[in-house]
Amino acid sequence: MSYYNKLIYQIKRKINNFVDYICIDLNKTQYKFVFQMIYGLIEAQSVKLSNIAHCLKEEITLKKTIERLSRNLKSFNKQDSLFFNYTDLINKYIDNETVFCIDLSDIVKPNSTVLESLGKVKDGSTGKIEDGYNIFEIAALTPNHKMPLSVYSKLFSNKEDGFISKNTEVFEGLKYLSKTFGKRGIRALDRGFDNNEFFKYFIDNEETFVIRCKKNRSVIYKGKKENILSVVKKYKGKYKLSFKGKNGRMFNVKISYIPIQLPAFEDKELLLIAVYGFGNIPMMLITNMKSDDKRIAVAITKVYLLRWRIEEYFKFKKQQFNFEDIRVQKMDSIRNLNLLLTIVIGFIGILSEHQNESILIKEIKSIYSKAKFVYYQIADGIYDILHKSTTGINHLISKCKTKESQQLTLFEVFKIQDLSCFVV
Repeated sequence: MSYYNKLIYQIKRKINNFVDYICIDLNKTQYKFVFQMIYGLIEAQSVKLSNIAHCLKEEITLKKTIERLSRNLKSFNKQDSLFFNYTDLINKYIDNETVFCIDLSDIVKPNSTVLESLGKVKDGSTGKIEDGYNIFEIAALTPNHKMPLSVYSKLFSNKEDGFISKNTEVFEGLKYLSKTFGKRGIRALDRGFDNNEFFKYFIDNEETFVIRCKKNRSVIYKGKKENILSVVKKYKGKYKLSFKGKNGRMFNVKISYIPIQLPAFEDKELLLIAVYGFGNIPMMLITNMKSDDKRIAVAITKVYLLRWRIEEYFKFKKQQFNFEDIRVQKMDSIRNLNLLLTIVIGFIGILSEHQNESILIKEIKSIYSKAKFVYYQIADGIYDILHKSTTGINHLISKCKTKESQQLTLFEVFKIQDLSCFVV
C-alpha cells in the first residue's frame, strides 16, 4: 500500500499544479469549485455530481456536497479566464505542423424531458433524429504522439434563444482558433464542411486547410468545369501509401496529385488529392498546401488520416466519462460541465505527451497496458490508483493562495520561468 500512497500523492500534486495554473485569476471559492470538479471527474470517471461528490470524501453529508457543486456549477462565470489559461498551457505544443482536427458531434438524451433547451440532433451512431445537444470541437494533435488536445469546445442547441445555424457556431469556433493561434497549423475537416463558405474563410485568412469533398462537388480542371469524381477517375494513383486503420486493418492505397481551382475562387490554385483503395469511390481531398515536390500528396493524405483522432476523442469523452448520462438540467450547468470535462481530458492529453520520459506516466500506463488508445490506459490507471485513497483534496485546497495575495506563490514563479513542473 505504501507504493500506492506514493502514486496517489504524485497524482494529486500533479492535478494540484495543473489547477493552480489554470485558476490563477480565480478567487478562492471559484478555485475550490474548479479543483473539486476536476479532481472528482478524474477519480470518478463520471459526470454525475453524486459520484464526483463521493470522491471528495468531505466530512459533511453527501447531499450537502452535491448541492454545493450543483449551485456552483450553475453560477460559475469565469469560463473565458479558465479556458484562456488552459490554452496558454498547451500553446507550447502548437507549431506550424500541428494538425487541428475540426468536427461536430452530439450527445443524445432520448428519454429526457426536463433538460433545458433540449434540441434535435442526428445520432452519429444510429443516424436517427433524437433529442440532444450538438458539440463543436477543435482538437490539436500533439507533436510527438499525435494525441488530441481540445482547444475549443462549444455545446449548443437548435432550440436555444438566439440560435442561428450550425455554420454560425462553427465560424465562431474557427474565429476563436484564428485569434488564439493565428495561422499556425493545418485545419483538417470532414465532408460535412465541404462548403464554399468554409473555403472562403480559410482562403481569405490564408490558413492552411485540408477538406474532404463530396462526390457532387464541381471543380475547374484544365480550364473546364467538371464534376470532381469524373476528374479523379482519369487518374489511377502514382504514389503508394500503406498504413493501419483505426480498426487495425491494413490499407494499401494509391494517391494522385491534381492541380485544380474551384468555380467560386478561380484565381486560387488548389490541389485535389485523390486516394484510391478505400472502396468504389476514391477519397477526395482539397487543400491549399503547396510544394514543388509532388510527393506532398502522400503528406497531405497522412495529415487528413490523422483526423480520425478526434473521433477517438469523442468516443473517449462519451464512454470513459459517460458524458451522455448528464443529470444537471440547466444549460449553464451543462455547458460548464462540458468545459470542465474538456479541460480534464486536456490534462490527460498533456500527461500522454510525456509517456516515454515520465516515470509516473509509465507506472500509470502499466496498470492497463492493453488499451489501444493511450487515454484509456492513463484514465483507467489513475482511476485504479485514486480509488485506493482514503482522503480527498481539502488539505491541498486549504493551502491555495487567492488572487488577492500580493506575494508570488512558488507555482507562479514556475509559471514565469518554466512549465517543466508538470513532467515527473
